[in-house]
Amino acid sequence: MQYKASTPDEYIEAIPEERREVMQHLRKVILDNLPKGFSEEMNYGLIGYVIPHKTYPNGYHCDPKLPLPFMNIASQKNFIAVYHMGIYADKELMDWFVGEYPKYVKTKLDMGKSCIRFKKIDQIPLKLIGELASKMTPEKWIEIYETNIKK
Repeated sequence: MQYKASTPDEYIEAIPEERREVMQHLRKVILDNLPKGFSEEMNYGLIGYVIPHKTYPNGYHCDPKLPLPFMNIASQKNFIAVYHMGIYADKELMDWFVGEYPKYVKTKLDMGKSCIRFKKIDQIPLKLIGELASKMTPEKWIEIYETNIKK
């Protein structure tokens, strides 16, 4: 679900009121934990955390005009989503996250390739998401990204 917003603050104001507080907390946890070098901006109509062109001039291979995406958060129709490209590209990180998740949440992990879905917004493991956000530097993400793109 996309909202017409040009800034992360506008995005949060546009989502349903009952989700605003949790999205603000989720955003803060990510910003507090992301390694230096990532930038927050609107990306694909979602709140995104990217490697800006000044750091990685090549941009995203699907559309080089866009910065290299890393994480996104979104209020979708039936859930809140955390999209983490590093989980999809790094098996070790995926295994860590899947192993840690049950320590924080008792319900089954609802996850796609890079999408973690939270249908119960009161069960979002903010501390775990913060730790996940902290686990990969921009330099490491670029290295993994380029290794996977060149395959």
